[in-house]
Amino acid sequence: MKDFLKELGIQEVNSGVSDGQFFDPAGDQEIDSLDPATGEVIARVKIAALPDYERVVATASEAFTAWRNQPAPARGEVVRCLGNAFREHKKALGALIAHEMGKIRSEGEGEVQEMIDIADFAVGLSRQLYGKTMHSERPGHRMYEQWHP
Repeated sequence: MKDFLKELGIQEVNSGVSDGQFFDPAGDQEIDSLDPATGEVIARVKIAALPDYERVVATASEAFTAWRNQPAPARGEVVRCLGNAFREHKKALGALIAHEMGKIRSEGEGEVQEMIDIADFAVGLSRQLYGKTMHSERPGHRMYEQWHP
């Protein structure tokens, strides 16, 4: 197995289903991730069955009720941590992208850098707690813009 796959924790067969933690899906179908240059199987991914989708959607819906109540700077901190994880594994992620997409290594790392840049941008936005206030034609009425995640 290639070193970058080991660094990223990618096994020969991987779960493609997560509800916050990866779990073995109910079905037994797999998708092969192929190297487009050689046709070699890079790894296999177990795909979700209907009960898995229902579990994931229920968990995500429950998590959303807590997530939406977090202040924007707290959500931004989570995105900052994601950006830092991308930075930490930039070379390995870039190698994986290059391997899966048939790109040269520098292009793969460039894709990761774009993710890092977007994470940095989103973190900055999490500190911009602005919203528009607009006049209304109706008496005693206020219009304002408030962003929700």
